[in-house]
Amino acid sequence: MPKHIIDPNQWINLYSDYLFNYTITRVNDREKSKDLVQDTFVAGLKSMKNFKGEASERTWLISILKRKIIDHYRKINSNKGKAEIRISYSGEESEGDWLEERVADPFDKTAEDTIENTELGIAINNCLEKLPAKQAQVFEMKTILNYETEAICNELDITASNLWVIIHRARTAMANCLEKNWF
Repeated sequence: MPKHIIDPNQWINLYSDYLFNYTITRVNDREKSKDLVQDTFVAGLKSMKNFKGEASERTWLISILKRKIIDHYRKINSNKGKAEIRISYSGEESEGDWLEERVADPFDKTAEDTIENTELGIAINNCLEKLPAKQAQVFEMKTILNYETEAICNELDITASNLWVIIHRARTAMANCLEKNWF
C-alpha cells in the first residue's frame, strides 16, 4: 500500500465540509461543530510528525475528530452536578450561606441506613447477574471497580466507543432492574 502524503494547505478545501457534516450529525450544534473541526485541524497540524501515512489524510483527520467529539461529551458529562449551589439561611446556632454547612454528616449512619445499604447491595448484585456476561463485566470494571477506560479496553480487547456503548446499555438495564426490584 503506498504511503499517503500529508498536505495541510489543502485540508480546508478538501475536508472541512465532510468533517463538519460528520460532526453536526453527532453534536447537533453548528457553532460547536465548527469549533470541533477547527480543533481537529489544529491538532492535526500539531501532530503532523506522527502521521505514518498508513491511512489517508481524511481517515486520519476523522480519527482525530472522533477523539475531539468524545472529549466534548466527556467534558459535558464531567461538568454535570458540579454547579455551585449557594443559599442563604440563618439559624439560632450560626449563620452562613453554603449548602455544605447544612448537609448531613455522611459518617453519621443509623441502623436504618446500614440496612438500606445492604439491601441496595443485594439488589445491585441480583441485577448484575441478570445482565449479559460482557455487560456485567464491563459494568463491574468501570462502575464498581473504577478501572480506567484504557485498562478495560486493553483487557477485553474492545474499542473505547464499544466500551461506552456496552456501559450505556448495562447502566440502562441496571437502572430498569433496580427500579423494578429495589425502589
